[in-house]
Amino acid sequence: MQQRLAQAMAEAIEDRAALVAEAGTGVGKTFGYLVPLLLSQRRALVSTATKSLQDQLFLRDLPRLRDALRVPVRIALLKGRASYLCLHRLEQARSSATLPDRFAVRALARIETWAAGTASGDLAEIDGLDDRSPVIPLVTSTRDNCLGTDCPSYQRCHVVKARREAMAADLVVVNHHLFFADVSLRDSGVAELLPTVDAVVFDEAHQLVETGLQFLGTTLATGQALDLARDIVAAGLAHARGLAPWQELAGALDRGTRDLRLACAGPLREVRGVIKLRWDERARQPAFVDAVRSLGVAADAAAAALAEVEAVAPDFTRLLQRAQAMKDLADRFVAETAPDRVRWIDLGSRDARLIESPLHIRELFNEQRNAAPRAWIFTSATLGTDDELAWFCEAAALEDARKLRVGSPFDYAAHARTWVPPRFPKPNEPGHPAAVGALAARLAGRLGGRSFVLTTTLRVLPLIAEALEAASAAAGDGLQVLVQGSHPKRTLLQRFLDTPRSVLVGSQSFWEGIDVPGDALQCVIIDKLPFPPPNDPLVQARTRELERQGRSPFDDYFLSEAAISLKQGAGRLIRSESDRGLLVITDPRLRQMGYGRKLRQALPPMGTLDTEDDALAWLDVLAASHTA
Repeated sequence: MQQRLAQAMAEAIEDRAALVAEAGTGVGKTFGYLVPLLLSQRRALVSTATKSLQDQLFLRDLPRLRDALRVPVRIALLKGRASYLCLHRLEQARSSATLPDRFAVRALARIETWAAGTASGDLAEIDGLDDRSPVIPLVTSTRDNCLGTDCPSYQRCHVVKARREAMAADLVVVNHHLFFADVSLRDSGVAELLPTVDAVVFDEAHQLVETGLQFLGTTLATGQALDLARDIVAAGLAHARGLAPWQELAGALDRGTRDLRLACAGPLREVRGVIKLRWDERARQPAFVDAVRSLGVAADAAAAALAEVEAVAPDFTRLLQRAQAMKDLADRFVAETAPDRVRWIDLGSRDARLIESPLHIRELFNEQRNAAPRAWIFTSATLGTDDELAWFCEAAALEDARKLRVGSPFDYAAHARTWVPPRFPKPNEPGHPAAVGALAARLAGRLGGRSFVLTTTLRVLPLIAEALEAASAAAGDGLQVLVQGSHPKRTLLQRFLDTPRSVLVGSQSFWEGIDVPGDALQCVIIDKLPFPPPNDPLVQARTRELERQGRSPFDDYFLSEAAISLKQGAGRLIRSESDRGLLVITDPRLRQMGYGRKLRQALPPMGTLDTEDDALAWLDVLAASHTA
């Protein structure tokens, strides 16, 4: 199977062709594309879904293969700005940053100590640094606040060094976010690199469409305005004290930001996670329109003051550009939405983001593929449910590409079982989350933990976790329930591995990219079929587009999206040839509805169970093998 994949990759590289290749879990797709790339000795770009996979390729897989194949290939790693320490902003943080708590103070001290010895400036080198730390934005640059060649630390800049090394390399490892950020903003170095390569490989390609939409869209974020206000005060007081009312200008931006956040929240008082609001829920309200306009007025006033002192210091040129851009964004979001785009509001507990996005990325990929003849290779374990891989190919304008599907070598029929409880509350019934939690407690109690509960929404996550804890306590099973959001994702996974009798309850970020091989994870419970939320603004826009085309939104969109997500969630269970486990889907629609057959076909070919007694008996077998 791996040889079939590698052969197809080699042919696509040689022919400079487009290839879409789905390779099931265990095929070894990473080596399947890296070996042909290295042997071809063509200049190549490899893009991955996550920075952790980037690090794995660059630090482990590529050096190992390069040495084994004895090919003289120079490799480089390139991440986005937010991954690298900015020496200039570190200096500013030392002298002027206001840190929220003692944990931030400690984090900044750790970064300062590490900064003295690092060669790459990659923050991933610092063990235990929380990705959510408020210190990171203070010591990294953005496209908005980077001073470029005017920066006093430009000659030692880690971002510039990483881009220079990438331009000199034969094979460069990037990530999807970086690729699209560069295509849309020309800000990551990929724009210079892409025309020079003969092959581009996208690993975990199933994430490309959503990632692309993020970066092809336009965003006005309250966080941007707060950052601008803070940077205006810092630069104004440092370089032009008394030449403009810097505190007043920043205060107007702060007030505009607060008013916009309140107008977005409307009647909502407490927000957990991020809520996606339909644009017309807020855009027709005078308070919302006034708040957007007020923020634009504040940005315009700041721009006028900055223009007066622009010649004083390089910082003011970038600040002027940022203020003008914010005024333009405010004007844009007050105007009507273009017919081929969709808007919505992402509302968080502390911020709000106004977003405008295209409906698809087809045009972008057509443009990139037509720019020059090169190989374009897209691979993942999940790209469709048919041989044409239509789910992915249609979204990315790759209908004309070569297609290959290589199944998993794992013996699912012997090693795994699927159970759909026949009599269970429906997902729209009030008792469903509690029933899921109680069932999870019974199953995980029998197995001794070693279970994931994957939820389709953040809303039900605490409800299921509470019911699970209560049922476990009542049964005296002593299960340790770990809940997404209580700790960083990496910490939570490590606790799951280190803590006996543990159950992890997680939502979307745990459905994919999680690799727990062996008997540490032997039961995965999915709360309901993962259909796209019908009230999501982007989902609604795509539904309307399909209806205009005379197509069925349910058959051509909702069902396909659910099948792909279900396949991803089920993929957490069996990660190696010796793994064994139980997949439970607590949604009776999978048994009762006609479309359930299509969704079941998307799952790996596991054996099926009929009753809870059957499921418990299978868990007894797994538990016995664990203790043997």
